Amino acid sequence: MRNFVVKTLANAGALGVAIWLLKDVTLTGNIGDKALTLVLVTLLFGVVNVIVKPVVKLLALPLFVLTLGLISLVINALMLLLTSRLADEFDLTFHVEGFGTAVLGGLIIAVVSWALHMVLPDDKD
Repeated sequence: MRNFVVKTLANAGALGVAIWLLKDVTLTGNIGDKALTLVLVTLLFGVVNVIVKPVVKLLALPLFVLTLGLISLVINALMLLLTSRLADEFDLTFHVEGFGTAVLGGLIIAVVSWALHMVLPDDKD
């Protein structure tokens, strides 16, 4: 349970950095609404990454070989766009505008999330 909370906080931080750095990744509302929406979007992003991403990666396996893994940037962008679309369906005020922004956002989220996972404790310690 503690590991889930740590990973969720790291992903929320990574999403927050992407929102802060990219003007086309938006989260609107007052401070309280933004915090709650960020947590809900983080949980939604986690569900997308657990359920959809493995299937897409399996189907794109030949592309991983051909592109030496660079297709993962495209897959991360698609997962971020899917999260944005689902957030719209759930009336959450999170939006990613365009594929290029999603690629940059996915890259930022991956780097920041990795760095936070290195710093934050987990169950193995």
